[in-house]
Amino acid sequence: MLVDSPPEQSAETAPAPPRRRAVRAAGLLLSLVVLALVAVASIAIGAKELSLEQVWHGLFADSGTYGDVVVGERLARTVLGLLVGAALGLAGAVLQALTRNPLADPGLLGINAGASAAVVTAITFFGVTSLNGYVWFAFAGAALVGVLVFILGGSRGATPVRLALAGTAISAALYGYLQAVMITDEAALGKMRFWTVGSLASATGDIIWQVLPFLAAGTVLALALARPLNAMAMGDDTARALGAHLNRTRALSMAAATVLCGAATAACGPIVFVGLMVPHVVRSFTGPDLRWILPYATVLSPVLLLGADVIGRVVARPAELQVGIVTAILGGPVFIFLVRRRRTAQL
Repeated sequence: MLVDSPPEQSAETAPAPPRRRAVRAAGLLLSLVVLALVAVASIAIGAKELSLEQVWHGLFADSGTYGDVVVGERLARTVLGLLVGAALGLAGAVLQALTRNPLADPGLLGINAGASAAVVTAITFFGVTSLNGYVWFAFAGAALVGVLVFILGGSRGATPVRLALAGTAISAALYGYLQAVMITDEAALGKMRFWTVGSLASATGDIIWQVLPFLAAGTVLALALARPLNAMAMGDDTARALGAHLNRTRALSMAAATVLCGAATAACGPIVFVGLMVPHVVRSFTGPDLRWILPYATVLSPVLLLGADVIGRVVARPAELQVGIVTAILGGPVFIFLVRRRRTAQL
């Protein structure tokens, strides 16, 4: 349910004191250190137990078994996890600002549903069987739904409520289509079962290079929207007085979120709660200023995603638990806590 929060004081008109800015900057540097440590753990720890010496040897000196495991598998999924985590966190922060709903996530506007519907269509009607083929269908589905939501949400007259309602309606229709196709096609059900869970296990260099341009473009666009989204947080009239172009900002925000979510979902399937949890938690210590929320979300979201992936590899050895399952298990209680805390604050 959309929660149209009251406007908060914009960071554009109330700059943070120098001490607070220094604390935020130090916190961001510490977050980068944590991210580096989690990335190292993602390379060193896996379903197959290797010593640190074997990991080092496989990373820098071995093109055989250790090299195949460390470089061919773990390094690729770590890089993809970094990119996808950053994309989901950024998209979630942008969507929460766009809809003025601190509990919004990429699924709110139907982007995940569009990608999933496109993949099942590719499997069932076009015979696509490889992940490299899924990528382009998933991205196209996400982009098409993003455009459709913006049009149905009012286009030039789009508002947060209209966008959320349009996204919810389209999601319901697409998930109905998804279930109908999978029930009648066992082959599609078998292939979609793994993809819809969300996993980094199929990461390859080819997939990374395919989605990298889209993720880079979406990241640059999202970070550039921090100032106009800060102005819009004060309300439409105040934002206009400050010189913000509301329709253009909403359109570009939708474009950034669609590109980021579409590419991330195409690469590893829909992964829930990352785009919801991290921006919400970040906002609790950075305040409402998106010039800090967006960089923090970009750094800390991969920490959550890679950390969940490492947990999934360890708890089910010698098999592994897909990262989408782990984030759902971790995210469910956190989401309930956030909703209850917000409800208590409103009483």
